[in-house]
Amino acid sequence: MDRFERMERDRLPEEYRPLGAWKYFGYEILFAIPIVGFIFLLVYSFNGSNINRRSFARSYFCKFLIALIVIGALVGLAFALGLQEGLWDKIREFFQSL
Repeated sequence: MDRFERMERDRLPEEYRPLGAWKYFGYEILFAIPIVGFIFLLVYSFNGSNINRRSFARSYFCKFLIALIVIGALVGLAFALGLQEGLWDKIREFFQSL
């Protein structure tokens, strides 16, 4: 990035400044932390301090919801097909072996 681009970026209001690739990478790691990441995900999804971060958090939240729906559908399908009986037996055997 040359000096002119940096000056132009610094002139932008804080809410419109672009995020760098490392910040996106850091937010991916932050959002992957089980409980704390979900709290930050919700906070950044509704926070307007940086529009780019808010949009990224919303897209990550949508990806999370789609994954949750797919997993729920697969678990529901497993229960509907009766596949859970063998699964419960394996889980029971695992805990008895401990």
